[in-house]
Amino acid sequence: QVQLVESGGGSVQAGGSLRLSCAASRFTPIYCMAWFRQAPGKEREGVAAVGSSGSTTYTDSVKGRFTISQDNAKNILYLQMDSLTPEETAMYYCADRRCGSGYPAGPILEPYKYNVWGQGTQVTVSS
Repeated sequence: QVQLVESGGGSVQAGGSLRLSCAASRFTPIYCMAWFRQAPGKEREGVAAVGSSGSTTYTDSVKGRFTISQDNAKNILYLQMDSLTPEETAMYYCADRRCGSGYPAGPILEPYKYNVWGQGTQVTVSS
């Protein structure tokens, strides 16, 4: 089973930027990855996802500000986050699922579709 380790979280002022990284023990086209976040007392929310062909999707609130990407040579998934707001303070997680060959190949933001999760990295945005 793949292991996922997030890093790059921290404290930043509103309007600032952070780049999160998720190191995976393997990258293959039959697995797709995504970023999620969960604030205290709230449900886990899909932020950005990558499909098997490299297509991406974002939740509406981050479109134009966040960018998901992956370095296949290094087995790292990134999330570049710009113009952060205090409301985006949360624990951020990366996750992994099978895709293609009978599984949905496109990017998916529903948490229940993913079965391997990292431990999370905290992002705190102050006003």
